[in-house]
Amino acid sequence: MGNFGLLLDGFQIALTPYHIMLMVVGVMLGLIVGVLPGLGAPNGVSLLIPLTFSMDPVSAIILLASMYWGALFGGSTTSILFNIPGEPSSVATTFDGYPMARAGQPTRALTLAFMSAGIGALVGVVVITLLSSWAASFALRFGAPEYFAVYFLAFCAFVGMGSAAPLKTVVSLGLGLLFSTVGMDTVTGSLRLTFGLDVLIGGISFLVVVIGLFGIGEILATVQDGHKFRGLSSRIDLRDVLRTIAELPRYLTTVIRSCAVGIWMGITPGGPTAASFMSYGIARQCSKPGQAFGSGRAEGIVAPETADHSAGTCAMLPMLALGLPSSATAAVMMGGLMIWGLTPGPMLFTTKPDFVWGLIASMYISNIVGVILVLATVPMFAALMRIPFSIIGPVIVAICFVGAYTVASETFDLWLVLVFGVAGFVFNKLEFPIAPLVLAMVLGHKAENAFHQSMIISDGSLSVFFSNPLVGTITTLALALVVVPQAVKLLSRLRRRGAAGSAH
Repeated sequence: MGNFGLLLDGFQIALTPYHIMLMVVGVMLGLIVGVLPGLGAPNGVSLLIPLTFSMDPVSAIILLASMYWGALFGGSTTSILFNIPGEPSSVATTFDGYPMARAGQPTRALTLAFMSAGIGALVGVVVITLLSSWAASFALRFGAPEYFAVYFLAFCAFVGMGSAAPLKTVVSLGLGLLFSTVGMDTVTGSLRLTFGLDVLIGGISFLVVVIGLFGIGEILATVQDGHKFRGLSSRIDLRDVLRTIAELPRYLTTVIRSCAVGIWMGITPGGPTAASFMSYGIARQCSKPGQAFGSGRAEGIVAPETADHSAGTCAMLPMLALGLPSSATAAVMMGGLMIWGLTPGPMLFTTKPDFVWGLIASMYISNIVGVILVLATVPMFAALMRIPFSIIGPVIVAICFVGAYTVASETFDLWLVLVFGVAGFVFNKLEFPIAPLVLAMVLGHKAENAFHQSMIISDGSLSVFFSNPLVGTITTLALALVVVPQAVKLLSRLRRRGAAGSAH
């Protein structure tokens, strides 16, 4: 009953005309971000953060979270109508969404996507409601060694569970940690990696890095890929919408399975993109005989969309309760909290319950708003996608540079955006993951401080990370996440070689 009472208090905060207006505005901005290739949720949220500096934190986080939900919905629109994923997590939706729309069923495809997404998001919010207080009270047992072990677990999880090559993930994490050390060392007071530039004394803003990596980098990739927006009919027929909603109970098993995948990948650092691909693959393996996947099968839309949104929502739980973002967008939001003077973690639930539960309550409302708005605005955004990229591209670039300049009003930041934009393009082409770099930049200072404190406590002995059952379990799990997947891959490789040798 404790959580339920706190949630009701949260609804009193969220259900005000001002906050409902912010949800509508945030979802609409998110839809634009999700529809336009080259922006994306992390970049859209980072561009919006400077505009929230004058707002109170509750209103600011409601606006940013609503934008995130809208971006996830918007990515599905372009995936289905144009075969162009507006978000990386919407790639799996193109496999069956676009064929179904091309076969003359765009309304059915869109409705399946949006309703599945709404269900996945709702389940994710329920999980956050039920587990948040428990997670926060559990985290109160943490000291410096436990916190460093948790950060180490996050880094190891990206290495062991990520879809990219482990070595590439390690390089990405290492660069993120390196960039986080630029500026003044908070422990010794010495300057690091500033190269005599006064503008670097305060460090490199993670917002500038994100805008460059996700904004300019994606624009460069889009230009090279030569995307041309050729859309299908986008008229929404209300009768088709109602028929498709009545059809959804047939896919209950797929929805439940995809929600489970999304919840797990959201709480761990798997993220929405990995969740959507994993859920699509499982749905294909578990499917009954019928229409082939990749030709417009309904489960091929329901599975990735449900997992995508439940993962995106559940990523907020470790960010709020542990100060541990499990996706790039959650990392950007966490950076925003720290800019507003809030420290994510268990004490946030005690010191700022109105903030936490106002945000959780707003998630229920903004996702409902998102489903309604996205169905109502599909024709408008489809028309927007028909504007030549030669016009949209420069507008996005201008928005990125303006957003970067507003962070600290430094001309040097504009050069940094350009540098990180090129770096993002190179990362994209070489298939280096960007999310671990962003995560390491956000967690770098916290991990370094926790490590320093742990070394002071233990007189420089690493045994402190095995000094009690809690920290020892977390550290062991972190190491296992790196070692076990690689051992399994090595064994399977040896088996294949052995089988090939015996065949000859």
